Amino acid sequence: MTLTPAQRQTLTWLALGGGLCVLLWLLAPVLTPFVVAAVLSYVLHPVVERLAARRMPRVLAVLLVETLALLLALALLLLLVPVLVKELPLLKAQIPPLLDRLDQTLSPWLQQFGIQVSLDVASLKGWLARLLDANMEDWLSAALSSARIGGNVLLSLLGNAILVPVVLFYLLLDWPALVQQSRQLVPPRLRAAAEGFLGECDSMLGQYMRGQLVVMGILAVYYASGLALAGFDLALPLGVFTGLAVAIPYVGFGLGLLLSLLAALLQFASLKGVLAVALVYGVGQLLESFVLTPRLVGERIGLGPLAVIFALMAFGQLFGFVGVLVALPASAVAVVALRRARAGYMASRLYQG
Repeated sequence: MTLTPAQRQTLTWLALGGGLCVLLWLLAPVLTPFVVAAVLSYVLHPVVERLAARRMPRVLAVLLVETLALLLALALLLLLVPVLVKELPLLKAQIPPLLDRLDQTLSPWLQQFGIQVSLDVASLKGWLARLLDANMEDWLSAALSSARIGGNVLLSLLGNAILVPVVLFYLLLDWPALVQQSRQLVPPRLRAAAEGFLGECDSMLGQYMRGQLVVMGILAVYYASGLALAGFDLALPLGVFTGLAVAIPYVGFGLGLLLSLLAALLQFASLKGVLAVALVYGVGQLLESFVLTPRLVGERIGLGPLAVIFALMAFGQLFGFVGVLVALPASAVAVVALRRARAGYMASRLYQG
């Protein structure tokens, strides 16, 4: 069977695309800081371009925009400070009675099922007291020891924290040159179509970003209000942190849930606080997954609720955390490509007969 030039070209592009997907899958852990920096560059470069258009030196514009972005990220982290400052002393004071109550409740309950368990409460109290009394040098020493013994988790986090701002700086600085070089790689006869496609993708991704910001704002108000109605002293920082941190799928929600559960145990020291957290966060997760994200994000990029859920799960399965991070933006680009492919097919002789 002899292939036509057009068929050979199609097969070549398919092979290149398949090879690129395999390469991305293999390099997913290494690509995380670069993907994060690229996403941030795409979000921030319009601000840099506006400042540069006003005759501000590009280097200064990049430094200013990146500094403001890092300060916003730091402000989000600083929301945790009042939580930790208040919870750690309470944790130290309430751990002994909490452990006693756990032993008195858990052991009789398990005995009903024929399971004999007796917690060594005294040893647990001593270990936790030493842990909470440790100073910063002890914490740092333990962290470094864990990094030496257990692998590269801490070093990877520190490396990414340093690498992302560096990569972001160079991407923002060279953005026009990178765009021009990418444009020149496209054959001249295809440039008009490619620029139209990319322009449509850019418009759709802008709608995605705006929708995501709306979702974050609504959830921040919801979690803060829900925790306040439940009587939490730290409702505002916990709620705002959780709402804004949902921009990092699963991780932000999980961290907010963990901190709220800890606050519930320390403030209420009963099942009431845990049930309140479970209700507020359970409803919030349902609201985000089945109402806000599909309606405010998915519909703006042409994806229905089921498509949004499938995209998050599929990209997460294939590429891990990086996949979850880029699932909806990548799906937006895919929607544009499929829409154009469908229009081309409907206009073709194959469809019209």
